[in-house]
Amino acid sequence: MTMRRWALACVVARWVGTLMLVMVATDAAPGAIVLFAEDEFVTRLPDGAAVVGGGEARVAVRADVPRLGLAPYRAGGRVVLPAGLTGCLPRPEGPS
Repeated sequence: MTMRRWALACVVARWVGTLMLVMVATDAAPGAIVLFAEDEFVTRLPDGAAVVGGGEARVAVRADVPRLGLAPYRAGGRVVLPAGLTGCLPRPEGPS
């Protein structure tokens, strides 16, 4: 692997790690993308959590429960990333 590929791999790994930390440490995200979940993942989700999408290696979860970031890990998710965040910039106000 070339130095450029190693650098790119490090940047991606740090970015994913930061997103995982944001999901666990804050209640900022109203939903989560769970990668590589265990087979019984959906049945272990807490009350108030709903599966809103998914695919072969991912499940999209939305919930109104506090500490959503820990619930998917407890249910068997291996990588949990935040979903539904508004971003860094505030939303513009509508016309007055």
